[in-house]
Amino acid sequence: MGDDEGRRMKRREKNRVAAQKSRKRQTQRADLLHEACELLEQRNRKLRREVDSLSEEQHLLTEALRAHEPLCPIMHCSSSPSVSARRPAENKLSDHTHF
Repeated sequence: MGDDEGRRMKRREKNRVAAQKSRKRQTQRADLLHEACELLEQRNRKLRREVDSLSEEQHLLTEALRAHEPLCPIMHCSSSPSVSARRPAENKLSDHTHF
């Protein structure tokens, strides 16, 4: 019986150590995932701020263009074939050097 008891104790100790290692690996993996999550949330916040900034810039530029269009001689001139041959977006942006 002593030999069986010794093997059982050895097996229980080996199992205990394996369970400890498994829990430690699981904790380390959870820590890494938590760190990755924090970094992604930080990046997400930064990108959202950038989107907000770019949206505001777009709004300001749209308003500036709207205010400029009624006063723009190029927008109201159809005699120049190089201007009228281009797409409207190109006309608005590339020929407007008189802001």
